[in-house]
Amino acid sequence: MNVEKGFVDAQVDKNLDLKKEIERLKKEKDAVVLAHYYQKGEIQDVADFIGDSLALAQIARKLPNRMIVLCGVHFMGETAKILCPDKKVIVPDVNAGCSLADSCPADEFEKFIRERPGSTVVSYVNTSAAVKALTDVVVTSSNARQIVEQLPADAKIIFGPDRNLGNYINSVTGRNMELWNGACHVHEQFSLEKIIDLKKAHPEARLLVHPECRKSVVMLADKVGSTAALLQYAVESDATEFIVATESGILHEMMKRCPDKTFIPAPPDDSTCACNDCSFMKLNTLEKLYNSLRYEQPEITVDARVAEAAIKPIERMLSMS
Repeated sequence: MNVEKGFVDAQVDKNLDLKKEIERLKKEKDAVVLAHYYQKGEIQDVADFIGDSLALAQIARKLPNRMIVLCGVHFMGETAKILCPDKKVIVPDVNAGCSLADSCPADEFEKFIRERPGSTVVSYVNTSAAVKALTDVVVTSSNARQIVEQLPADAKIIFGPDRNLGNYINSVTGRNMELWNGACHVHEQFSLEKIIDLKKAHPEARLLVHPECRKSVVMLADKVGSTAALLQYAVESDATEFIVATESGILHEMMKRCPDKTFIPAPPDDSTCACNDCSFMKLNTLEKLYNSLRYEQPEITVDARVAEAAIKPIERMLSMS
């Protein structure tokens, strides 16, 4: 068993029924598997809970299990560990990072804050534990508007790291938050021209857009919302056809929940791709999940002082949501 590569590099018997073995190991190890909507369908299907970042955080702190396996990206594992310090938190692959979190190094963000004294610091959950430790309140795309609107109308606010989400929240709240210049590589890449072409080819389709997308794409949307909000809209809508501008993993749950509806992934600028995948999310595989349960590695740890500071804005978020 070797974890030097960031995941358990151990051979898996090709004859194993991995789904059955994962179920066995969950019971044997008193483990629960949490998966983000952007995970591969095969991982979502074996998870005990699936959801967006807010839902996974809310679920994690209520779990009675000894061990949490977080199938998502690294910051999600950190959040689970911060909320559940007495539990063992493992991930299938620690290399599953986040371009948005990486765009906001803690030391540079701290300097940005110091240069703007008296500001309330609002950080998107897609950040490292070290950035959360510098923050007054954490938000997700599900609750960012709700939380910002609870802050005093005259508050000076720093919002990081996603400039697109920050711009969207400014536009719907009338605030003038100062924005860190970060972005998600997936949501930045949606092609406005190709989406317009899709809308022409499917005139009855509703366009569902995540607020991390560029303003030009958001302005075309029939519905702007978090991953969970877009899913709920698709379930409740009378429409039968949707163009979906967020990471393509959500289509798995959309199609399961709405088998009689059609979901079309919005394409990125890369002309060779028909959908838009997060390369980090897709690093997690069924084999890696199996090995992580079997060997209880790789384990997520967070420095105690960082965790003590980071839990405060997370708990504030959960209390304000």
